[in-house]
Amino acid sequence: MASSIFLISSMMYGADADLSKIHSYAGKSKPVTGIVQQAIDYCSNTGGGTVTIPLGEYITGALVLKSGVELHLSAGCVLKGSTNHPDDYAAGRGVISAKGAHNCSVTGLGTIDGQGQHENFQRYGNNQGNRPHALFFEDCTDVTVKDVYIRNAAWWSFRLFRCDGVTIDNVKVYSHAIVNNDGIDIDARNVTVSNCRIDSDDDGICLKSDDPDFLPENIAITNCVIGSNCNPIKLGTSGYCGFRNISVSNCVIHRPAESNVWNWSKEYREVEPGELTGLAGIAVESVDGGNLENVQFSNITMTGVITPIFVCLNGRHGVGTLRNVTFENITAQTTGIIPTLISGVPGGIIDGITMRNIVVESKGRGTAQDASTNLPENLNGYPENRMYGHSNPAHGLYIRHAKNVSVDNFRINLKDEDARPAAVLVDVENADIEKLSTNGDKSIVKK
Repeated sequence: MASSIFLISSMMYGADADLSKIHSYAGKSKPVTGIVQQAIDYCSNTGGGTVTIPLGEYITGALVLKSGVELHLSAGCVLKGSTNHPDDYAAGRGVISAKGAHNCSVTGLGTIDGQGQHENFQRYGNNQGNRPHALFFEDCTDVTVKDVYIRNAAWWSFRLFRCDGVTIDNVKVYSHAIVNNDGIDIDARNVTVSNCRIDSDDDGICLKSDDPDFLPENIAITNCVIGSNCNPIKLGTSGYCGFRNISVSNCVIHRPAESNVWNWSKEYREVEPGELTGLAGIAVESVDGGNLENVQFSNITMTGVITPIFVCLNGRHGVGTLRNVTFENITAQTTGIIPTLISGVPGGIIDGITMRNIVVESKGRGTAQDASTNLPENLNGYPENRMYGHSNPAHGLYIRHAKNVSVDNFRINLKDEDARPAAVLVDVENADIEKLSTNGDKSIVKK
């Protein structure tokens, strides 16, 4: 029979699960790792059920979730990840993690605080230290994460790796504590993400493909509000296997609340000193040999981004494919001078881009020198909107090494004068462009 275990005083379940002392740990530096792990193990071993952590602030090392267990964080419960790294994370790669578990969940209105601002984590630089995530699920099936609040992760906040069947609902993430503070990173299949609020230093919602033999597919993301200093919505990096059948809809992108790592005014023209902004509102990248196909973005509003849409196919770790991607009903207010940018490479042709009902409000301010620039190729660089330089020869749309492109009702509103043409197409085959409108130079340059 399934168990329901409440971690409150004077209750004990089984000789191996003494839970009577949980309140004595609240607000103190003594970790609750052992007592909570005993409860999780006992619950799983007796048929599954719920482990509830009550109101209070607790320190914990890695907690490992098991099959059949719901870990419920009560309102007012704060699980603070131990700063004794790496010793307190030998059991798992997150404050809460699971590996190979089935039918497991983390729920409740409580908080997971990764304490990424602590000096023991701050000593690590970009992509260094194998720091703990707040949540990490690996090779799990039937996973649910609902209602929890994640803050100040020491690495990516919430990481899924090779999981199948995931529901994420009403999760809130606020992470600006350290470099690599992504919001939700999804390397999984059969996933729904809905009603989430994310404000992160690094990418907001990022799909990854780290295993060349596991394809992230059948993923629906909807009704989310996202702020990011990097890319609020991103597919890749990485992309070793690729992505298939992805839908992102009804989302709002906004400026990040703060930036403790990046100062984009030092790198991007027209970004004002102190201005908070993301890079590309939507970034679609296939650069590691994988195959990316059948992706749709619809009904998305964005402010506080430099580039509205960025699509890249290159050969950082082998040239794959990128095909059948649709963008429709998107509005954007931008902070920089790099427009919507779509670029493959010679021999790596993007096939099938549809853009419908796009409205972009841009600062403008492009010069005649910008207009005469030929962007360099970048055959194997890290994909980012600045990978071809910090300006662009078009003020609205730049497309290179692509075929079967359809643009219908793409409007650009320039705040200031701009000497660049509306669009530049380089090595583009079978392009159908209708209703491309602008209050600037209306030229479409084909090379």
